[in-house]
Amino acid sequence: MSLFLGKIHYWLYNKILWAEKTEREIISFANENKLPVEQWVLQGIEKYGPPTESQALEDIIDTSNIHGWLQERIKSAELRQAALITNILDENKGYKDGLLDIFKSQGQAAALEYTEQPNTPEGLFNAMNDYVLEGMPCDRASEVLSNDNDEIIWRLETSIHEPYWIEVKGNIQNFYDLREAWVSAFIKGLNSEFQYNKDEDGNHRITRR
Repeated sequence: MSLFLGKIHYWLYNKILWAEKTEREIISFANENKLPVEQWVLQGIEKYGPPTESQALEDIIDTSNIHGWLQERIKSAELRQAALITNILDENKGYKDGLLDIFKSQGQAAALEYTEQPNTPEGLFNAMNDYVLEGMPCDRASEVLSNDNDEIIWRLETSIHEPYWIEVKGNIQNFYDLREAWVSAFIKGLNSEFQYNKDEDGNHRITRR
């Protein structure tokens, strides 16, 4: 069955697995704070589908519809996570600090796992995209505006995440705040000579310090 699968499919699946790892950390956080997370998890699975539970891709993918299967798993992961975060913050907006800590920790963990140490802004940008879910490659969610040895600047062309947050009646700004915490921690952990920031025009930058 694996003959039907290429490197890009495993690459996308690994990004889904990292999203699910963060999802498990969010669930643990909610449990620690005695929130009704078991109910939320069951509702999320019923509405949006279950997580993959880290099964081997070749054992679970529909090889007659590889693209569609991966697209649905991305959608499922994004919706479950958006719903969990929204439910937690609806209970108490003060929990956002704890969620930010989770995303920072996950960014640091991804940096530690990464087997290379990029030393250019473009290399760091590509490494980041080995982890963050930005839809399917054909979605072209990011557009690089400039790129040299000291800085890469990009913008998000389409808000591919916003429909998920609208569906769960959440605030998309929470997604961006948490994502930026992840990226900042990942870049710093992978190569401390660089830093990530978002400028006043909404463009994203990885810059040599």
